[in-house]
Amino acid sequence: MELISSHGCFGGEQRFYRHDSREIGLPMKFSVFLPPQARKGPVPALLYLAGLTCTEETFMVKAGAQRKAAELGLALIAPDTSPRGTDVPGQEASWDFGTGAGFYLDATEAPWAPHWRMESYLIAELLPLVQRELPLLPDRLGIFGHSMGGHGALTLALRHHGLFRSVSAFAPICAPSRCPWGEKAFAGYLGQDRAIWLMHDASALMQLQKSAPYPAGLLIDQGLDDKFLAEQLLPESFEAACRAVGQPLTLRRHPGYDHGYYFIQSFMADHLAHHHAQLA
Repeated sequence: MELISSHGCFGGEQRFYRHDSREIGLPMKFSVFLPPQARKGPVPALLYLAGLTCTEETFMVKAGAQRKAAELGLALIAPDTSPRGTDVPGQEASWDFGTGAGFYLDATEAPWAPHWRMESYLIAELLPLVQRELPLLPDRLGIFGHSMGGHGALTLALRHHGLFRSVSAFAPICAPSRCPWGEKAFAGYLGQDRAIWLMHDASALMQLQKSAPYPAGLLIDQGLDDKFLAEQLLPESFEAACRAVGQPLTLRRHPGYDHGYYFIQSFMADHLAHHHAQLA
């Protein structure tokens, strides 16, 4: 992997990387924050998945996470949100599908299937790569994300139980098989079989659990002034699914907060503390 740039940050390092991805078939970028504790040995890490239109830079620039991560000794990893620079027709045609909108799944439909393989990229390639090349503890990994990335965090945590030890989300798309964003993405990437869609729907996946997959608890924060709340996010669906299987969930609803990174900044320290408590 190629180091593009490195910047001193709260006693640690903010790094940006590029590498040739075998899963995507194209170069991919990602960012890593290494806390000062990483100079002395491997540290726990959090994988952050960003939302629609974002890149590997968005979280590191806007979320204000590095100060608290440095205090707690947590590394932060943020991948890009989709392949870029493909020859797929229509990849730039809309902001909520194609470029910047990978939905953290492996597409099965043409023309997306060859490159839109974000689930395999993250699980089978990026995480093993950074754990091999950087001072990270392989058994101390958490996952969180925002919006489309919150969907990704919840679904990947449920689809790859045992890989992640802690989970949280900001304003996640909780039932994508029943909202416009998800219906558009799933139809395009996965085809018309809705049974396949449910395997990438956090609320549906939680309903399939025999018992609580994360007994130490999940954390979700949701702004009540979020313009996407009623139509796109549907947190009540995930809340009901957790209740049905006995999964502890802290779902906090905040008046006055919208869908953006001012909201995320406001509660970032709580999320990092949540992960630290479960990864320590």
